[in-house]
Parts: sequence; structure tokens; C-alpha cells
Amino acid sequence: MDTCWAALQLIAPAFWLGSVFAISFLEAPLKFRAPGVTIPIGLGIGRLVFRALNLTEVVVLVVLWIATVAAPTAPATAMWWLLGIATAVLVIQVAGVRPALTKRSDRVLEAGTDLPRSNAHYVYVALEVVKVVALVALIAVTADALLS
Repeated sequence: MDTCWAALQLIAPAFWLGSVFAISFLEAPLKFRAPGVTIPIGLGIGRLVFRALNLTEVVVLVVLWIATVAAPTAPATAMWWLLGIATAVLVIQVAGVRPALTKRSDRVLEAGTDLPRSNAHYVYVALEVVKVVALVALIAVTADALLS
């Protein structure tokens, strides 16, 4: 069972990182370039996809916390900090920024036309970058700890 917890400590953030890259940095910007995708259709798809991404992130985060707490050896201090940063970023995104983005997309859908980007969009993207850096560092620190 110890090996299982160690594997989850490494696999969970790697899966999370891949999910964020696939959705936030590939799907999100590309969907609006597809032929026939209008702003309302793109927003509708985006809302569904990001809701699913955030739910997936929460599940992976819970698994990661359980694996870290249940690990037979005490995780390095850096692991706790990086896990805390990733957790805080996700909470801010889901509870703080996404509601503002939802309100904006509601306004765009009501108006039937695109509006200028909101600051909330830039905040969300900046938080995604912070989360990616934290996850990459967490994977590196965890791998180093597991290989030592």
C-alpha cells in the first residue's frame, strides 16, 4: 500500500497538470477558431468544459491530499507548500473568479455579441500559470523525494 500512496503522489499532479494544459491552453483558445463556432456556442461549450475540468481538479486534489497525508514517510516541506499553493489557486479560481466569468458570459449570451475581455479572464489565466508552475514543481519535488 505504501507504493500505491507514493505512486498517487506522483501520478495525481501529473494528471492534473495534463488536464490543465489540455483544456486551458489548448481547447479553450482553439474552440473559437473552429469553423462554424459562434461566440454563444463557444461560451456554452467552454462553460461545460471548465465545469468538468474544475470538478476533475477537485477530485484529483482530494486524492492528492489523501495520498500525501497517508504516505508512510513525511513529505518534504516544499511538497506541503506547493500542494497548498495549488489548493489555494483552485479555490480562488472556482469560488472567486469563475462566478465573475459566468456573469460576463451570461451578459454576452444575452447581448448576442462579444464584449471586451474582463479583468477576471486575465486573473483566471494568471492563476492557471501559477497553478502550472506549482504542479510542475510539485512533480519535481515529489519525484526527487521518491527517488532518494
